Amino acid sequence: MSITTRAAICREPGRPWEIADLELDEPKANEVRIKFFAAGLCHSDDHIQKGDARMRFPVVGGHEGAGIVEAVGEGVTRVAIGDHVVCSFIPACGACRYCSTGRQNLCDEGKNASTGMFADGTFRFHHDGEDLGGLCVLGTFSQYAVVSEFSCIVIPEDIPFDVAALVGCGVPTGWGSAVHAAGVRAGQTVVIYGSGGVGSNAVQGARYAGAKNVVVVDPVPFKQDMAKVFGATHTFGDAEAAHEFVVETTWGQLADHAIITVGVLHDEVIDRAIQVVGKSGQVTITAVGNGSVAAPAGMLIGYQRRVQGAIFGGCNPLYDVPRLLGLYRSGDLKLDELVTRRYRLDEVNDGYADMLGGKNIRGVIVHEH
Repeated sequence: MSITTRAAICREPGRPWEIADLELDEPKANEVRIKFFAAGLCHSDDHIQKGDARMRFPVVGGHEGAGIVEAVGEGVTRVAIGDHVVCSFIPACGACRYCSTGRQNLCDEGKNASTGMFADGTFRFHHDGEDLGGLCVLGTFSQYAVVSEFSCIVIPEDIPFDVAALVGCGVPTGWGSAVHAAGVRAGQTVVIYGSGGVGSNAVQGARYAGAKNVVVVDPVPFKQDMAKVFGATHTFGDAEAAHEFVVETTWGQLADHAIITVGVLHDEVIDRAIQVVGKSGQVTITAVGNGSVAAPAGMLIGYQRRVQGAIFGGCNPLYDVPRLLGLYRSGDLKLDELVTRRYRLDEVNDGYADMLGGKNIRGVIVHEH
């Protein structure tokens, strides 16, 4: 028997999010229904709404979410009714080539992220006879959603839902960009471009890994101030000033790492990042956008520089999400400070306006039931 759920949907690129009552099917085999209590307002959803990234429309937004398992389909073993869970925006089946070799962030089950379609070719959200997919086959901007059990990670019941939601994407993506994808080590110099919801966690990861200098470049004074809360040692409003500082503080050897976590990737920031790293330095690109790597080959060859793409920060969600929550509980990872403001579901457009206006590190939708 289907249920009705209230959700924020986007009908076509460029149209604002709108609130609609949807029909939600029961979970099928290896699927669960989650009652969501919180959903993060990640920039990736804005990219979808703006048409910057490919997606099947109409779509139910949201890929950061936490809640309680309310129903399970046949054969579910990973979670049980009543479990508190956070959803991983990339599922982890545990059996494909990538999961079985420790690269769960590349799991083959993530292939339908841009359609929201389940493995059997069907959908669980419906509106007036039309099928809707959930972003990343989730749709956390809905009070309820049916998702694969592979997307669920059980969390301790004392973790607040609004904090837990962020550990499904933004926190591990940023943290892992520094710790896993870049491989920051003690004593190094790291330059991070953009200190929003993802960049703030790249700052935390770099600092916890032992970087001596964690240099943040962000034009928004509020984000510069918050970057210091998360562990930045130096902050700058523009890349040129940061570059001059790096040259001075490293005696011309330049940075060991540059991590790009800006809201919209572009050519200039890639060029700046390549120039700021020294011999054997690495540029890690996490941001989404239309930027391209157009550096002369000699700039890479002569200094043996590397350019590395990263998704989910190279994290293994089944291992890293519980580990990050453990660091939060021990006081070693700041998560409460990431949440700048909480919104009702019908304020989703206001939340994204605040994000684009540089007012939020991370906004969170708190679902009402």
